[in-house]
Amino acid sequence: MTNATLPALGTDSVPATAIDVRGLSKSFRRRPVLNDVQLSVPTGSVLGLLGKNAAGKTTFLKCLLGLIRPDAGAAILLGHSSWTLPPSIKASIGYVPQLVTHPAWMNIAQIVEYTASFYPRWNDHLVSRLLLEWELDESQKAGSLSLGTQQKLAIILALGHEPSLLILDEPAASLDPAARRDFLKALLDIAADGSRTILFSTHITSDLERVADSVAILQRGVIRYHGALDELKDSVKRLHITTPAPLTLPQLTIPNVLHTRLAGNTATITVQHLNPDLIPTLRRTLGATDIRTEDLNLEDIFLELHHD
Repeated sequence: MTNATLPALGTDSVPATAIDVRGLSKSFRRRPVLNDVQLSVPTGSVLGLLGKNAAGKTTFLKCLLGLIRPDAGAAILLGHSSWTLPPSIKASIGYVPQLVTHPAWMNIAQIVEYTASFYPRWNDHLVSRLLLEWELDESQKAGSLSLGTQQKLAIILALGHEPSLLILDEPAASLDPAARRDFLKALLDIAADGSRTILFSTHITSDLERVADSVAILQRGVIRYHGALDELKDSVKRLHITTPAPLTLPQLTIPNVLHTRLAGNTATITVQHLNPDLIPTLRRTLGATDIRTEDLNLEDIFLELHHD
């Protein structure tokens, strides 16, 4: 999917805020899945949604799209309530679900033609080029496609009408490494003009680090963090502390600690919002002989935020 750039949108085509979620809550059989979720996504941004399995990511995306009615709150997409989206706004949204299904008896060409009939605008040239670059045989029936090829087709169909908002639920889960690389390149190309917005849920943190400019972490039905990816990585650090004598937990009462591991006279502490004065304070109070600060990648931060 190299150079899969979509034509730029006009500046008046989309509002300044593409997604505005206000107090969204949803339960199933009295089990809360989403609890007062708040989220605002500016137009032109690429937001990665992270969360453990069963954290509520798919439920959140379905509520966002108006596929599931929330128990409370509202989701506003491109200036309209997701539950009552007018046809013109629906035609501006692309969606790839986590589980992709295509009519088994139809071939790829027929599926493309069928999908295109629902949209007032369809870029035949773009779709044909992507089918060629991703080596999809238009005569092949959907029932014979591998999971990865079905996912490729779903992504292409979601791009065919040149959406201003693209919502993807684990879009690269079934793709091989080469296809994932091309797909991520395509996302960057699509978002390059600054008028299109992409929200994608993924468990592959390395993918998110390559394409997202912001991240939202969903934990136990609430947004634990939402902000710039670089700011999150700057805010979480791991300290490696060495002292002359063995350490105990009461000695390491530190604000904003996410996780502490002790091993004799060494301690490993992960801290969020590290205060610059903390290190000299620890040197003084603990008599530390060495304190080393470690930067963490997104996967490490995600795991630390989910320590019980």
